[in-house]
Amino acid sequence: MIALLIAIVIILVCIILYQNNCQRQNSRNIQYIKNKLYQIVYEKTNEKLLLATDNKELRELLVEINSLLDHSQKVLADYRAKEISMKKMLSNISHDLKTPLTVVLGYIETLNLDKNIKQAEREVLLSKVHNKILEVIELMNKFFDLAKLESGDKEIEITRVNMNEICRKSILDFYDILDNRGFDVDISIPEANIYAMGNEEALLRVMNNLISNAIRYGIDGKVIGIRLSCDTELIYVEVWDKGKGIEEIHLDKVFERMYTMEDSRNKFFQGSGLGLTISKRLIEQMGGEILLKSKPNEKTSFIFKLKRITY
Repeated sequence: MIALLIAIVIILVCIILYQNNCQRQNSRNIQYIKNKLYQIVYEKTNEKLLLATDNKELRELLVEINSLLDHSQKVLADYRAKEISMKKMLSNISHDLKTPLTVVLGYIETLNLDKNIKQAEREVLLSKVHNKILEVIELMNKFFDLAKLESGDKEIEITRVNMNEICRKSILDFYDILDNRGFDVDISIPEANIYAMGNEEALLRVMNNLISNAIRYGIDGKVIGIRLSCDTELIYVEVWDKGKGIEEIHLDKVFERMYTMEDSRNKFFQGSGLGLTISKRLIEQMGGEILLKSKPNEKTSFIFKLKRITY
């Protein structure tokens, strides 16, 4: 009987010691988690919590904390990228505003200082002032449109849209420009009407941006194409050209604010850098997706997808 009691006491002591050891180990693990989290958060490292433990609940907690850290680090990275992009955009906008305004100031000073300027010359200078002012207004309108789109202040009404008509109207609007510049136009639009969920005004603006881009950068290839197709769920619109194209390293950047293919801010070769960004935001607001494929000097395609309507 005494031996049994002694055995029970020994077992209880072992259990108590084991529990105390587990509690101390858990305390050490929790202290490690606390210190490591402090280091990750305040020193802004991209580390994860790595801890070997037999405690199932603690392992599950570590998994959830690491998932939260992943999300937090992604949000922080996105914020930093947007901050850098915004600073670059403001810098470029300042440059694009300063250049035409400086030219306008020069023209106005010429008109004010030269009292003997001929009427014909005066009219030419005033026409140039007018064009430069329109250039500034267009840039500011694009900037404010993008700001509204990204802030969610600009709502787009989604309705049933005839994509055949959108494509035909878009290319017809550029007929004179394409003809004057010697472009061959390849149009592939089905006879049967294809309908999509979208907004007519927004889609016309997207097409305008994509075709303008194809003309600007596809001038060497002298060919531009539009292709409309669909499957059971989606419609696909492709605007392509055979110009100089875009290198692979640039493919992920073309939709960024103020991104342009030329290092110089030369308006002859490029636009404001906002057109493709606005197009991407508009397509996304219509529940679609836009992507870019390019083989330099062979074919460059911008393709957007929207939900198809079959009724």
